[in-house]
Amino acid sequence: MQPILTELLNLPGIEVENYTKVADRLILEVEAKTTKAKCPRCGEESNHLHQNRWYFARDLSISGQEVLLKVNRRQFKCKKCEKPFSEELEFIGKRRKQTNRFAEMIVQQVLHSDMHNVGKQNDLTDEEVWSMIKYISEKKLRIDLKPLKRLGIDEIALRKGQGDYIVVLVDLDRKIPIGFVRSRKQEEIRKELEGWGKEVLEQIIEVSMDLSGNYKGLINKLIPKAEVVADRFHVTKIVPEELKTARNDLQKANKENKNVNEKKKIEEALKQSKYALLKNEKDLTEKQKIKLEEIREVVPLLGKMHQQKEEFRRVFEDAKNWGDGASKLLDWMETAKETYKDSVGTICRWFGEVTNYFENRTTNGVVEGINNKLKLIKRSGYGFRNFDNFKLRSLICWHLDIGRA
Repeated sequence: MQPILTELLNLPGIEVENYTKVADRLILEVEAKTTKAKCPRCGEESNHLHQNRWYFARDLSISGQEVLLKVNRRQFKCKKCEKPFSEELEFIGKRRKQTNRFAEMIVQQVLHSDMHNVGKQNDLTDEEVWSMIKYISEKKLRIDLKPLKRLGIDEIALRKGQGDYIVVLVDLDRKIPIGFVRSRKQEEIRKELEGWGKEVLEQIIEVSMDLSGNYKGLINKLIPKAEVVADRFHVTKIVPEELKTARNDLQKANKENKNVNEKKKIEEALKQSKYALLKNEKDLTEKQKIKLEEIREVVPLLGKMHQQKEEFRRVFEDAKNWGDGASKLLDWMETAKETYKDSVGTICRWFGEVTNYFENRTTNGVVEGINNKLKLIKRSGYGFRNFDNFKLRSLICWHLDIGRA
């Protein structure tokens, strides 16, 4: 029976010496086939057995039965050092209560669920699941920065409504996150980037970011060879946001309108007008098109701002190259300088970075997709209550290579 169990267990170099069955649990007594081990201090091999050390570790189930291995991690005595040492067992780490393959299975389950439910399904505590995640991550989490050429920077709230933002760093070409920073402070971001090493920073040719201004100076200093690109999706949001503000201001101002007929007419025009103004005109429903025509007639200022918003969007859609895009953007800024003062001011401050988009059309669209997945991780991440836990839980989704030793 033992040879069959040894083959069924399938742990290279390990033999089943004995077995017992208790209820639905199978207990296998296992030991390494070798008769000697290498001293970790001097590298000398020894066959001088000092003592046996038995302990229990959980392994993958067999035919629906929970398997416990009674493992003998033998101690040998080194003739050269004259000190005892424990043998290395490839299938299980030191002081681990689960085999490596069992821990890997648990981590794979966590990738598609959450710690609490995985623990419940496998009769484990949240602490035991988290311990396995950390252990396997230390062994197999690999973040390869060598291919990095284009970097995306964005933010995500770790706890909604708490103002607790973390910074997400993304390889735009491979579409994977490669780092997380616990806050938006420049010193924290500096530490993370400098930790990548000078060679990695020097190979980055583009960095895409929003218009917050928190990173631009730091990036120019740490990665001087990179071209900073203002993310198109953040740029094209500022104009609709200003249009939305103008609409809200007009609604408030209209409440003080002394002309009753005019007040009612404007009130009716602005009623349910949000999407008619803010959606792309080509995507409007028939009802929204009628509402837009009403706004143009009753509130010409908003009609004009809507037209300018559409022209702004087309600049980014139609520009053929940097020269064409920069020229069209300058023309738009000239026509919109009175109606979109804030947006034009922002674009002036970021003009070089905004027009860099027209060169290679680099955007942070990939980052937004990753952020959506990170939000799902947050919602399902019971037990991940701090930055370090969230960072590790997120990185293993993209970087944990369980198939590689």
